[in-house]
Amino acid sequence: MILMPPVLIILFAYLIGSVPFGYLIVKLRGEGDVRRIGSGGTGATNVTRRAGKAAGVLTLALDALKGMLVVVVARWLLTPDFGVNWWVAAAALAAVTGHIFPLWLRFRGGKGVATGLGAFICLTPLAVLCIVPVFVAVVWATRYVSLGSIMAAAALPVCVWFFGGGGDSSMTSQPLLVVAIIVAALIIFMHRANISRLVHGTESKLKL
Repeated sequence: MILMPPVLIILFAYLIGSVPFGYLIVKLRGEGDVRRIGSGGTGATNVTRRAGKAAGVLTLALDALKGMLVVVVARWLLTPDFGVNWWVAAAALAAVTGHIFPLWLRFRGGKGVATGLGAFICLTPLAVLCIVPVFVAVVWATRYVSLGSIMAAAALPVCVWFFGGGGDSSMTSQPLLVVAIIVAALIIFMHRANISRLVHGTESKLKL
């Protein structure tokens, strides 16, 4: 039973995803437009370059919370048993899309990594537990956050396929897998400039 018009929830998810926390944090610190430096994104890595590690960590947490909030609200309003269906999965995708193409910043935002992470923590935590070590291992070995993000995104559909909805039926795992593939493709696409710099050896490394 649908408890609320799904289109309204998808719109809500997109608008919440569009909230540009990284951009606002840097602006409030008097550091200008974060999109004018580094990768040009509003995500945690670029915020760290502009405003320091504390601002970057705060951005990461808030961007992840966007994804988590959207999924929790969608599950509450769109399913009678706090489950997962196609509409809930679509809401997660809308949040990631909102972060990447935010209405408030003329559709120029971040790369979707943190918001996608937050969404999938709520959708399928076992898959997230699978991809986080991939990210950490790649970043630790190479010092490239972008490469870690790309490899984790590529691993996401595989982990979702393996773990599904944490033991739920195929009715749950099928929408999760489809959305995982789309989110992974979006994240990798948004890293296309990073991929070019990685190939040419000009990508910035993480400074610990």
